[in-house]
Amino acid sequence: MKHITIKDVAKKLNCSVSTISRAFNDKYDIRKETREMILAAAHEMGYSPNPMAKSLLKQCSNQIGVVVPEFINPFFPEVIIGMQEVFHKAGYQVLIMQSNESYIHELENVKVLENNMVDGMMLSLSLETKNVEYYKKMISQGFPLVLFNRVSNELETHKVLIDDYKWAFFATEHLIYQGYKKIFHFSGPDGLMFSKNRKNGFIDAHHKHKLLIDNGSIIETGLMISDGEREMERLIKCNNLPDAIFAVNDPTAIGAMKVLKKNGLKIPGDVALVGFTESQLAPLIDPPLTSVAQPTHEIGRTAARLLLDQIENKGIFVPQTVILNGRLNVRESSMKLSKG
Repeated sequence: MKHITIKDVAKKLNCSVSTISRAFNDKYDIRKETREMILAAAHEMGYSPNPMAKSLLKQCSNQIGVVVPEFINPFFPEVIIGMQEVFHKAGYQVLIMQSNESYIHELENVKVLENNMVDGMMLSLSLETKNVEYYKKMISQGFPLVLFNRVSNELETHKVLIDDYKWAFFATEHLIYQGYKKIFHFSGPDGLMFSKNRKNGFIDAHHKHKLLIDNGSIIETGLMISDGEREMERLIKCNNLPDAIFAVNDPTAIGAMKVLKKNGLKIPGDVALVGFTESQLAPLIDPPLTSVAQPTHEIGRTAARLLLDQIENKGIFVPQTVILNGRLNVRESSMKLSKG
């Protein structure tokens, strides 16, 4: 089937290409009757304006780019739902890409979105992202960019986070108040800021309560269920079980829980568990998992509003870091069983 161009419409109506173009862009110097006649003829021929050409003309595409590290865990899809609520109401389409925890893929995704002329971008950094020079250049050129969840202190732009330190402190302190003494932390990759903040919260809760942390108490585990399974298997094999574990996220806690149950160990009788991120599985598994709930939809909505404000109010830009609150949902996995 032949692709109909603006030249074909001009030829059929015996008028200039510029007249057809002015009709589609509703210019003031074209009569209403002429515009309606051109639009009707173009529709009959099956012509529609090239969206990329319209974007070039208007210098906006009404599209937003989003790049996330992964979709395995429900955190990022839930954040994106919050973003879409805001962008849809404002008349923007959302183009979503994932880096698969690769800096190279992340940068490729960002450049593809730039080439598609998105009006702004939302970005959560991959595990491998250390070099942020390209993003510094984007920001210096005035490109609207908002970071969320996984951010870099080197980038002076809007950021939306949860207070990871505070809620890791509270989660650890909850275990201490339950009477657990030997508490391990399954930490995330040390290159991620939220991993460092959650680890520091764990450490400072111990300091507050004058509890010692030995060299084996903090284990850099990872972020997936398989990471929690691997480390729990190792601890059982080494006969080095803690009283309790505070995990960097729910998947690693769930992985540890699976291995404990497989080996006939009781939760929380033998080992108590606390996760982070409040996954959909947390209240459903047996026993239900204590976890820190993050306001995922609000993270998305807040980040989206910051980006729209930057897009629609070009001029003086003052970067903001918005830190949202969490909530510790205490469940059976961490409650010390009463004796008698």
